[in-house]
Amino acid sequence: MAKLHDEWIVGPHGPLHEVEPGLLTVVGEIAMPLTRFPRRMTVVALDRGRTALYSPIPLREPDMRRIEGLGDPTYLIVPNPAHRLDIRAFHKRYPKAKIVTAPGAKTAVSEAVKPVQVGANLGKAAKLIVVPGTGDRELAMLVSGKSLSLVTNDIIGNVQSPRGVGGWLINRLLRFGPTPHVPRDVRGALVADKAALAAQFLEWSKLDGLARILPSHGQIMDDPAPVLRRLVAELG
Repeated sequence: MAKLHDEWIVGPHGPLHEVEPGLLTVVGEIAMPLTRFPRRMTVVALDRGRTALYSPIPLREPDMRRIEGLGDPTYLIVPNPAHRLDIRAFHKRYPKAKIVTAPGAKTAVSEAVKPVQVGANLGKAAKLIVVPGTGDRELAMLVSGKSLSLVTNDIIGNVQSPRGVGGWLINRLLRFGPTPHVPRDVRGALVADKAALAAQFLEWSKLDGLARILPSHGQIMDDPAPVLRRLVAELG
């Protein structure tokens, strides 16, 4: 586990991308041996001028001002213990924001920052889901807008063009890409019940109007139903 950041440290990142009104996403990088691995933050506009930040990543000030212009950062969502790297810095910047994680991740996230709450009611704009089969340690999020978006964390990897030898090895050995997979290390460390996770993938594949999956690691998947069905077979 990387050392937790106490201060606001801006690493390399791309531009903020508007998926649709009220839904922003950005891809940053995290330093790993022989590579800089992609990681994604997703921002959702809620009602009453509020926002939820899923897997928060420090950005340059013009991009943070754009996020703040979308609404007051009210929920900082740490989707599993491995994504708590920058939560202390975000808590310092937004001390009134609520830190949210999955039930099975609360102890680990509380080691980084307190107080931490389990789950949150995000209103009509979005819904948090404790992912079945992960020992209650992983949160996903369904976002309602012009279309339906599924935001996932480590349970699906889709890194198509990894950087450097380290990135190539991560993809080849751990299967974070180059096509969508449940990564091997995630299966070992996070997935406690493959059948339960597969059942959730199948349920998501049947959602009417599901337009895309935004994973924390890798490219957005714009044809999600076939992807989810392939992942069901992969877990079988």
